[in-house]
Amino acid sequence: MKLHWSPKSPYVRKVMVCAHELGLAERLELVRSVAAMLKPNERLMQDNPLSKIPTLVLDNGFALFDSAVICEYLNDLGSGTLFPQQGTDKWQALRWHAFADGLLDALILWRNERERAVPLQPLLDAFELKTEACLRQLDDEAQALTETAFSIGHVGIGCALGYLDYRFEAFGWRSRAPRLAEWHAELCKRPSFQSTEPVDG
Repeated sequence: MKLHWSPKSPYVRKVMVCAHELGLAERLELVRSVAAMLKPNERLMQDNPLSKIPTLVLDNGFALFDSAVICEYLNDLGSGTLFPQQGTDKWQALRWHAFADGLLDALILWRNERERAVPLQPLLDAFELKTEACLRQLDDEAQALTETAFSIGHVGIGCALGYLDYRFEAFGWRSRAPRLAEWHAELCKRPSFQSTEPVDG
């Protein structure tokens, strides 16, 4: 399988964490693909007209996107338990997964805005307010994260917090969410997270 990939993307990292957890990482051919918002990648668009990563191209040429779909596909392929099938655990995992993706969407828009020549300050303030609110909510749920079986929800939240470290180091999220920080420190001991740290390049 071919994965359009970048060492910086938190959505790609989510897929790679799942692949490592499921023992499938070695089955992925990683294709370095740049998916800049202002410059669509013509080669990538042959597999994904949205010019977005991650995109997974199966052996038969069928392409899957986005990260949520790819993660679920890998979970099925590896007969995994990252996506609980029923009950409270299912809805909690999917909720945390959606929460994490929503936070990541806001963080990426925040980063794009702050890098404009003349950022719109009210928009920067709004993104910061939403991020602070998300951290408060997740800090309140840190115990539940600890007590609930590892799932796609944990993967997503871990990758969102990793993106905060990578792109918003000065924000100092740990001081705002100390219980969440303790949970994250334990999560980062997993080999799947250690081997997928975002890097420049």
